[in-house]
Formats: sequence, structure tokens, C-alpha cells
Amino acid sequence: MNNKLSTLSNLNQRLIVGVLGAAVFIGGIWFSEWTYFLLFLGLTLLGIAEFYTLVGVQGMRANKPLGLLLGGVFFTSMFLVQKDVAPGELLFLSLPLLFLVFIYEMYRKKPQPFTNIAFTITGVVYIAVPFGLLNLLGYYGEEYSWQPILGLMLLIWASDTGAYIFGKNFGKNKLFERISPGKTWEGWVGGTLVTMLVGYGLSHVFLDLEQYQWLGVSIIVGIVGVLGDLSESMLKRSLGVKDSGTLLPGHGGILDRFDSLLMVIPFVVAFLEIF
Repeated sequence: MNNKLSTLSNLNQRLIVGVLGAAVFIGGIWFSEWTYFLLFLGLTLLGIAEFYTLVGVQGMRANKPLGLLLGGVFFTSMFLVQKDVAPGELLFLSLPLLFLVFIYEMYRKKPQPFTNIAFTITGVVYIAVPFGLLNLLGYYGEEYSWQPILGLMLLIWASDTGAYIFGKNFGKNKLFERISPGKTWEGWVGGTLVTMLVGYGLSHVFLDLEQYQWLGVSIIVGIVGVLGDLSESMLKRSLGVKDSGTLLPGHGGILDRFDSLLMVIPFVVAFLEIF
């Protein structure tokens, strides 16, 4: 499949992978709580592995097996606790695993041990923690609901599309040229307005959240989503790479596709839990 896609133009690759990816993504979230679980557990593990490979370009030696174990345990524990089939105490399992990173590093005998520890933990915090918190959205009510999760994804797609259209047609003032030369203030504002409009529409269709909640989530997505994109661009620029990976032809890697979502989730969860 990858070989066939590589013979197509970049635009065709993006279209094919985008359509297929969206179908799998929407289907996984909508079909059942277990397909959602498998989908995002896979994304968690792939994202952490990709992050460790990415920082390895500069000689960082993150503890990949332990990091993957810690990320997988955290995401699975959050899911099972929210599903109410496991006690909340299960989450404490992540704590000894976290400190095992320090202990294990003594036996690895790699250069710069505390740098390796830092990047191992960063990979988990950056990817597994947001995806783990996503379970709080899926179980915002008493049972699993795909509406908050899928709605959040639709808002992120609306933000990206709106920012692209407004930036391309009206963009003049650079937002953060040092990190991402293509982004503009006009694109950011336009993307936020489009996101709020879509959020208002979702409030009439996805009724698991109140209208004010959808509008609040829309504002968060419009503002914070771009910052997530910029943060991942900052990471890639610091490492001197163009894409975070090659898993998705025409789209880059997992982090390239979900950078906005990773930054947005903690803010959305905090907003919904507080307000």
C-alpha cells in the first residue's frame, strides 16, 4: 500500500490517506467504546514510539520499552476507571512505573542518563497523558458517548480548514515566523471564527454537551489548537527535521496529525470539569 501511494503526487496521497484515515477514525469512535479504546491506545503507543525515534536524531536515548509500557498502562487505566470496571486506585500503578525509569537508567549505561530520563517521561506526558484524559470526554456522562470526542475532532478540522482559507486569502501579518513562517494572525482569527460557527452548529446536533459548553470548547480549540501546532513545529525545528514521521504518506507522522489535539485535550477537560 505504501509503495503504491509513493508513486502518486503529494496532493493525491494527502487526499487518499485523509479520506481513509477519517473513515477509520470516525468509525472507530462511533462504533463502540472498545473500538475507540483500541484506536486511541494504538495512537498513544505509535505516538510515543514516534517521539522517541524523533528525539533519537539528536542522540537522545529514551527508554522506549518502559516509556511505551508506562503510556499504555496510563491510557488503559484511565479507560477502565472511567468505564467503571476498575477502581480508581488502578491509576496509582503509573507511579512506580514512572520511577522505574530512574532505576532502570542506572543499568542501561547510556550517556547522559538524566537527559534520557527526561525525554522518556516527556514522551509519556506529551502523548499518553492527553490521550488518557480524552477518556474523561468519552465518559462525560454515565456511559460512553462518541459525541464529545467526535465533536472535538470536527472542531479541530474546522479550525485547521478555516485558518488555511483565511490565511491564504487574507494573511499578511506573521503569527510566529521564527517557528512557522506560513501561519498568520489573520488565519488564526479566521480559524477561530469558523470553529465557533461549527461549534454553534454542533450544539444543535450533539446534545451531550450544552450550547455554552460547545462554544467554550470551540474557543479553546481555535486558540489553543494553533499553539499545539506551533509547539510541535518548535520540536521539529530544534531537531532539524521536516516531519515527525512517515507513517501517513502525504501527512507526515502521528504527531504531525494530532499536535493540535494533544494540546487542546487538557484545556477542554479542565473547562468541562470546572464549568
